[in-house]
Amino acid sequence: MATKTTENTTPETSQTGTTGKKLAVDNATVDKNDMKNSSLHKFFVSALKDIYFAENAIIEALTKMEEAATTEELKEAFEDHQLQTKKHVSRLEKVFKLIDEKPEKKECEAIKGIIKEGEEIIKSTQEGSMTRDAALIIAAQKVEHYEIATYGGLAQLAITMGHDKVADLLEKTLQEEEDTDYNLTEIAETFINFDAEQED
Repeated sequence: MATKTTENTTPETSQTGTTGKKLAVDNATVDKNDMKNSSLHKFFVSALKDIYFAENAIIEALTKMEEAATTEELKEAFEDHQLQTKKHVSRLEKVFKLIDEKPEKKECEAIKGIIKEGEEIIKSTQEGSMTRDAALIIAAQKVEHYEIATYGGLAQLAITMGHDKVADLLEKTLQEEEDTDYNLTEIAETFINFDAEQED
């Protein structure tokens, strides 16, 4: 919808040439009130509140996962990801500001369920075992995949609505989530999964 501007461009927008993105940004500025009332904008804000809740919940969950982990490698990975998640919260607050919305949390049932599953893993696996670490990695990757899906979708919506700066911030977080997911796989495949397989 945002690219539907040909004849009705202002002199300012027509100077941008053939880049539809810039036209979309200018249109978003001109029709700011209309955009804020649109169904897509409302959904976008609701989804941001959802992931804002999720990121804050993940910070707390990562503390428990770090304490429960057996190997130093996994403990460090959880600690690093917790620090990174705090940056993601701060980045989301910038996103809210860029679209002139107040940062608010909306309870996210999906992340609550994933975190609860992680807590069950801690209860059902033996302390100090590699099996626990292997299971914790899978639990952490479920969190990552939820975040990857969310940030990927939100970044594309931001582009569609002409929020280029917002899209850049969301894509930066998306890349970091993908990197974390890859690093967790590396830790698992280097030795944890093999050692877990040797346990009784």
